[in-house]
Amino acid sequence: MAAERRPDPLTAFRIARRWFTSGRRIEMQELAAELGVNRATLFRWVGSRDDLLAEILWSLAEPTLALAVDGAADRGAPRIVDIMDRFAAMLDQADYFRAFLRREPERALRILSTRASAVQQRLVAAVETILREEITHGQLKPPLPPHDLAYLIVRIVESFLYADLITGEQPDIAKAKQAISALLGGDGAAA
Repeated sequence: MAAERRPDPLTAFRIARRWFTSGRRIEMQELAAELGVNRATLFRWVGSRDDLLAEILWSLAEPTLALAVDGAADRGAPRIVDIMDRFAAMLDQADYFRAFLRREPERALRILSTRASAVQQRLVAAVETILREEITHGQLKPPLPPHDLAYLIVRIVESFLYADLITGEQPDIAKAKQAISALLGGDGAAA
């Protein structure tokens, strides 16, 4: 007879991620109870609620970006535009993501688009890597240093993806695509 598996940080993360993707709000007390541990143990394992949400969001964003990269066409600026357009569209269409933005708008903005968590920093670093690949292959002559350009591209995506939270306007991924295209030297025309 196999011994019961004891809860651990990975189990806590997996349960919280499952709850998040099903649209359920993550409450630390409920998660601790589900695991059969106290809140202090849970906090030692996963950090604060914001820390846990940031890790969950990145665990979902990273493969989404990889999927956008895998399906991207062209090289150079058109490739960057295509990747970011596909990435933003996939996020915008993810029900769990939109549910989180609606349910906890202030927290979502803080976790996704500020230095309060590592999500934005990781996304900027990932986009910078993609930019550097195109630069290395002679396919892109960036108008700014790669890190600054990556940061600006991420902020453009955030501005249009979270427009409803920032300005009250409807999210508009097509405008993000236009803005990134214009930034990279394209005509910015809508596709």
